[in-house]
Amino acid sequence: MLMCQPKVIGNVNYCSLKVVNRIQNSNFVPYFLPIQELMSDHDLKYDKRGVSASKNEVHDAIKKLDKGLFPNAFCKIIPDITGGDPEYCNIMHADTAGTKTSLAYIYWRETGDLSVWKGIVEDAIVMNLDDMACIGCLNHIVISSTIGRNKSIIPGDVLSLLINHTQEYLEKLNKYGINITLSGGETADVGDIVKTIDVGYTTFARMQRKDIVDINIKPGDYIVGFSSFGQAVYEDEYNGGMGSNGLTSARHDVFSKVYAEKYPESYNQFIPDDVVYTGSKLLTDSITINNKPMNIGKLVLSPTRTYLPVLKPIVETYRKQINGIIHCSGGGQTKVSKFINKNINIVKDNLFEMPPLFNLIREEAGLSLREMYQVFNMGHRMECYVSDQNVAKEMINIASSLGVDSQIIGRVEPSSRPTIEIHHKGDLIRYEY
Repeated sequence: MLMCQPKVIGNVNYCSLKVVNRIQNSNFVPYFLPIQELMSDHDLKYDKRGVSASKNEVHDAIKKLDKGLFPNAFCKIIPDITGGDPEYCNIMHADTAGTKTSLAYIYWRETGDLSVWKGIVEDAIVMNLDDMACIGCLNHIVISSTIGRNKSIIPGDVLSLLINHTQEYLEKLNKYGINITLSGGETADVGDIVKTIDVGYTTFARMQRKDIVDINIKPGDYIVGFSSFGQAVYEDEYNGGMGSNGLTSARHDVFSKVYAEKYPESYNQFIPDDVVYTGSKLLTDSITINNKPMNIGKLVLSPTRTYLPVLKPIVETYRKQINGIIHCSGGGQTKVSKFINKNINIVKDNLFEMPPLFNLIREEAGLSLREMYQVFNMGHRMECYVSDQNVAKEMINIASSLGVDSQIIGRVEPSSRPTIEIHHKGDLIRYEY
């Protein structure tokens, strides 16, 4: 068995991995892996850009609010206000495409490619639906849009595409047995407070309480990770895996200062100049992936992958055997920390090879691995926790049938305190809570 013993060598904190066995007089030379401890928001370049990876201020603001019927569930669940049935519950959720709209705006202005806005619609919808999927809500959902635009620079044809593609995307999901009804929405011209455009949705569903997937992660659980990159059978092209989190970092770290000069409306002018568009790339520069050239702008703007076609058959079959579903959105691979309710160690030691997109970001930004894993999904954006290895394997088979790579990316161990460990090519990155 392996035991981790912290050790300081010089100014570096290391973890001595010591083999403990029952063989007397065995010879063993310990080796050391560097540990990268958790960075506070103020240590992150992300924070200097006016964004929080941990959202600690948000969590502090809401900590006194009622947490609903299932306090540790991924989404807040309230009593059945609409039907008054004690066996049912209601779920309402809201989210946006975030600052991804800023990059889409620049790309559209540079190339004239209106279709890039379709990805923004999907980003904002998926950020709602895939959060709700984590509690087992995968069908019979009502959705409403909220779009705030600067009418002076966002014309009606962009608005028309956003509204109409919403229905088109919902019809696409319907083919996989996911029924979502568009109830309408609000479109506001608010140029005084929105520099370009903000695209968001609110979702609502009613479901039986017995069908809720709560989060109760336990020692012995296997972690199944579902890749965020590649091309699923329900996607039209290669997906870089960006999702809708970490875009402020990716946009400024990858792309050239020329965009700050051409499109000052695309960024927060209150942040330091030394973190504004510091990269070397143009949106139309090319990168080779799977022996095919791909536009870097489109790579970063890859629509957020939905996992609903994968999760629907998984949850319907194994609902009661799932100890937690985590959407690795804000907080990246540390997202699960918000739902650890006991002393356990989340060990992620078999992660996907870092996809080309995140290699590109790291090369351009010079970020540490600990910041990368705190900000980005790094290759998988959804994970399931199960105690039965055979169930884990069946989940992998279901995902594979839909073209989504998946694998057991780690496990859960007992610990003296809540901890996440990420292993990356000899580096051990530890986050303690």
